[in-house]
Parts: sequence; C-alpha cells; structure tokens
Amino acid sequence: MSENLTLVLQASFGLIVLIGIAWVFSEERGRVRPRLILAGLTLQFLIALVLLKLSPLQQAFLVLNDFVVALQTATQDGTELVFGYLGGGAAPFDERYPQNSFVLAFRALPLILVISALSALLFHWRILPWLVRAFAWLLRRVMGTGGPVGLGAAANVFVGMTEAPLLIRPYLLGMSRSALFALMTCGMATIAGTVMVLYAGFLAGVIEEPLGHLLTASLISAPAALLIAGVLVPPQHAEPDVSAEMRPHSVSAMDAVTRGALDAIPLWLNIIAMLVVMIALVSLANQALGLLPDVAGAPLTAQRLLGWLLAPAVWLIGIPWSEAVTAGSLMGIKTVLNELVAYLALADLPAEALSDRSRLIMTYALCGFANLGSLGIMIGGLGAMAPERRSEIVGLGLKAVFGGTLATLMTGAVVGILS
Repeated sequence: MSENLTLVLQASFGLIVLIGIAWVFSEERGRVRPRLILAGLTLQFLIALVLLKLSPLQQAFLVLNDFVVALQTATQDGTELVFGYLGGGAAPFDERYPQNSFVLAFRALPLILVISALSALLFHWRILPWLVRAFAWLLRRVMGTGGPVGLGAAANVFVGMTEAPLLIRPYLLGMSRSALFALMTCGMATIAGTVMVLYAGFLAGVIEEPLGHLLTASLISAPAALLIAGVLVPPQHAEPDVSAEMRPHSVSAMDAVTRGALDAIPLWLNIIAMLVVMIALVSLANQALGLLPDVAGAPLTAQRLLGWLLAPAVWLIGIPWSEAVTAGSLMGIKTVLNELVAYLALADLPAEALSDRSRLIMTYALCGFANLGSLGIMIGGLGAMAPERRSEIVGLGLKAVFGGTLATLMTGAVVGILS
C-alpha cells in the first residue's frame, strides 16, 4: 500500500473518530439526526472538491492572491506616511540588522483597519449581505438549518463571531439552546474576514494562494460546525424560518468607510495587547519548564508538551506520525493562545519540519477562533446582546471551544483525504 493511500485512509478514519468523539460527549445521543451528519459531510466534501479541484476556481485563487498583495501594498502606502520607517518607509539611518526591521504592529496589523473599512463598504453596497444570504440558502437546503442560526452561521464565514450575531440580534432571546450553541460553535470554527487577509500575508511563501485556502477553510468549517453542534447539543424541535433584514447602518459610502475603520481600532489594539501578553506567558512557562531536567536531550517547553498531547489528534487528520509532534504543538498553540500566534509559528518552521501536504492540512485545521481568548470575547459580545441568556452562554462556552476545535480538525481531515 502506498504512503499516500495510507494517509488518505488515516484521515478517513480520523473523520469518523472525530464525529464519534462528539457523539460520546452528546447531551442526548438518541436525538442525534443521521441526516445532519450525512448532509454535513456531503456539503464539506462538495465545497472542498469544487474549490480545490476545479481549474477555473484555482485561477480565482490566483486572483485572490494578487488582491492580497495589492491590499498589502496599499496599506503600506498608508503606514509609511503615518508611521514612517516603522511602517515600512526608508529608515533615516543605516540598518545594522535589516532582518529585524519588520515591526508587526505598524506593518502587518494595520491591514485590519483597511479590511474592516472595505467590509463596511461592501456591506453598504449590499454585496456582503447577498453573499451571506446565498450561503445561508445553501445550508438550509442541504442541512435543513432553518431559523436564524442558518443566517448567523453563514455570516460567520465572512464577518467576526461577535458581528455575525448582530444580524440576528432580535432572535437571540427566543432561539433554542441547540440553535444558540450552533451559532457559538460556528463562530469558533471560522475566522473573520478582517483577519483572513492578515493571516494570508503571514502564510505567503508557506503555501500557495493562502487567501483562497483560508476562505475555503472557513466555508468548509461552517457545515462541520453545524454537524458537530447538532451532535453535541441535538435540537429538540425544528427551528422556525426567518427573514432577517441586513440593512447597512451607514448613510453613505464614505460614512461606511469611516465607521469600518474606526470600529477596527479596538480590534487592532486588542490583537497587539494579546500578542504581547500571550508571548510573554509562553516565555514565562518555558522558563519555568527549563528548570526541570532535559527530556530526550532537549529542555522541556510548552510547545513540546502541547505537541506530545495533541499529536494523536493531528495524526487523525492525516499528518504522518513523524511530523505529528510538530503539528500537534501548532494545534496546541492555537487552542491555548490563538490562531494568529499559531500561524506565525507555522510560518517560522524550518522547511524540513513539515511536508507541503502537512503544512496545507494544518493551515485548514488552524483556521478557527476556537481558543480561550476568543471565548471571553464571545461571552462578552453575546452576553451584551442577550443579557437574559448570559448564564446559558457562559455554560455553553467551553463546549463551543471544544466543538469548534473538532470542526476545524474535521476540515483538516477532509483536506487530508483530498490532497
């Protein structure tokens, strides 16, 4: 049996195991609907096959990659003017260490401001609502996801996990426990468009056409999240269908751009603060672990411990065991810290650490907000929108992180089967 076939069978087995894990932890196993599982798997593979295997869409990925480069160039024009050499402009002195001249906060992260402004503009022009409604229709037809949760799940693919519930805010109070959990799980299993382009910049040179793959990952993970959520917290009854209006809050295109840019400032500052704190905490943990005796000829680190712990999980999605510890550490960093730090770690890996296939699988498996930091953001956002259900939201929080992680691992396994 060839190695490729072995890895495909390995990922296929892993896909079954991941669904089985969700079933074991289900609140009511007898209510799990086989149709939901079959429809979710079918939609995952269908989206993956269409986006990853059709030549015309492969060309579209190249266009998306050019779009990322254009956005990065345009953003640098702005950062050079505002931040000078810190933002990518010419330095007023001779650089002794050019490799250290890239300042993340002023070079890469301002891209969030530009993307947020463009997203607000697309929402004002009714382009983004049209995309959301089209995907919501697909989820409703294939998976039977009615009610506000279908619209919220679709929105999570394009906007953030706190912005998507705003589209269905009037329905949050009356949603069933299962529907609320499905909405939370979808938020954890996808990433926002505001950071998608940023991560694509980090992954340039790591995989080909990174933005296309990240967008595909979010699209594939939406039905996976609905599948896992429906197994963990099965619906008690069918959700009524709704027709929520997605009207822009801006009065003009310029107002949309202004609102979008200003709304992204807290996100920009939050990412900077979280990066500083999380990297510092990892460093402190590694310093403490360094006091212990070496293991296998090397000092203990948080990354090594996470790698050992999650190696079986990434093996299930088609990663060879020889690379499982390295890939497992990335999954651990993503879960304990966040996906931004994990993508930075993936980009910094030596070329021989992971094969091209494993890098692609991990790009998909890491593509989600399922981490402890995002849990606080979700509880704060949803709790403010539906304060009467805050205790229920808090109670479902860790389960949503668990469900989101299973969903992104399923997405990685699907890519492992098809790659």
